[in-house]
Amino acid sequence: MLQIENLTKIYDDGTEALTDVSFTVEEGEFLVIIGLSGSGKSPLLRCLNRLGAPTAGRISWNGRDIPAADQSDLREIRREIGMIFQHFNLVKRSTVMTNVLSGRLGYTPPAWSLINRFRKADKERAIRALERVGIPDKADNRADELSGGQQQRVGIARALMQDPKMILADEPVASLDPVLAHSILGNLESINQEDKMTVICSLHFLDLVQRYAPRVIGLRDGVIVFEGDSQDIRQLSDERFKDIYGEEAERLSA
Repeated sequence: MLQIENLTKIYDDGTEALTDVSFTVEEGEFLVIIGLSGSGKSPLLRCLNRLGAPTAGRISWNGRDIPAADQSDLREIRREIGMIFQHFNLVKRSTVMTNVLSGRLGYTPPAWSLINRFRKADKERAIRALERVGIPDKADNRADELSGGQQQRVGIARALMQDPKMILADEPVASLDPVLAHSILGNLESINQEDKMTVICSLHFLDLVQRYAPRVIGLRDGVIVFEGDSQDIRQLSDERFKDIYGEEAERLSA
């Protein structure tokens, strides 16, 4: 279980990205965070695995306090939390296989990682992860030879290599066309349902939220302004829509 209590994030310039955010995520949930750019979605996800340090508040992951974790504990925690990024965060000049294997660095002796040495079992695991996302034939390609959708599949395979208990996906389809967006979210949905793995995913587009989100939290200016499910999203009043997206936001007619 993930418990967030009164989470606040203030940057050095005084910008308050998150203010008193509190919610709980049960094991095996698929939670979608919605909101405009600048609403606090990315700072929230980055605080959850301490890629960004919160200013105040508590984050408890299966009873462990993430903000208070020392480096040894944090290494253990990060093994359990996979991260998928909007811009893929791949080493573009390296092969797909090397990028996927980097997901095992938390389990690899530091000296081995320096010379890119991995166990045979890890390489076999990497092939299985690539098979799961449908691109085992790309293992020897350089990452920069792949399409955006294929690169994001590499990102998912890399996250799976951690053998995580939770995946955080920060706008994973923002740079993809609608067909590819559905494909990537379908991969995440499959992982959630088949592996009973917790997934927290931030998204912009309500049509995708309606299709993939059993549970939704809406952020605006770093504050939770909506909690509900996909049915609630379908039935959003114009007033509630503007609570999330602002007074000047316009809903597109079907």
